[in-house]
Amino acid sequence: MPLLFDWPFPEKPSIFYKAASTVTIGLAGSLSRLWMKYLTSVRIENGEILHNAVLNRDPDRPLITVANHHSCMDDPLLIGATLPHRVFWNRPLMRWSLGADDIVFTVRKHQLFFSLGKTIPVTRGDGVYQRSMDFALEQINRGEWVHIFPEGKVNLTKELMRLKWGVGRLIAEANICPLVVPFYHLGMDSVLPNQPPYYPQMNQKVSIYVGEPLIFDELVQKMKKENRSLEEIRKTVTDRIQNEIAKLKTKCEELHKKHLADDSTSS
Repeated sequence: MPLLFDWPFPEKPSIFYKAASTVTIGLAGSLSRLWMKYLTSVRIENGEILHNAVLNRDPDRPLITVANHHSCMDDPLLIGATLPHRVFWNRPLMRWSLGADDIVFTVRKHQLFFSLGKTIPVTRGDGVYQRSMDFALEQINRGEWVHIFPEGKVNLTKELMRLKWGVGRLIAEANICPLVVPFYHLGMDSVLPNQPPYYPQMNQKVSIYVGEPLIFDELVQKMKKENRSLEEIRKTVTDRIQNEIAKLKTKCEELHKKHLADDSTSS
């Protein structure tokens, strides 16, 4: 289905658009960091991996981060929890994110806010070749950072889900294979509950476990030389990411259990 609104990103952004976008991203990121630092207890394992990927990777290599999705505030709060303020005010350095058009782009003011915040509207069910995924691939081919929740929705049960193949397409069809950094988190659904009245809660506990970077250059090149279809490559890449997410889930559950136990002991 086509989007029910005009495509929100100008082909040639003006200086005023870029300024408005910088302020939107900067304020959202800074407020998220303040909330997560002072009003939430956050424990992060291997946070330096994400720092290095965002700040110190080869400038020609794009970045994809993937994570589980437990709350509608996972982005921007998780980004705020893991990165320094200076990243939020550097618009070219900040991530593009994918958001469901029927949730975050439902009214005009939301369309404006989220598009200025570098959120790409995705129509769930329209597959990997919709305009939104084409646009995300364009950003990857410019060497930028795209963040994805490949479960495709807020996972209320926290059980492992089959990941969507969109992330596989962005890796399989990129001009330069992206660096992929997976991470898993727990506790975000206590910061913003998934039931009414949907108000953010203070003094909650969040744990984040960042995994080792994944590099798919050799795998993708090998499969292309074998004349494998793009669908096969997408599936193989997505399956590997899913396996890493499963490993991180177990590690994050242990981290979160210790986090909860330490806090209860200290109190």
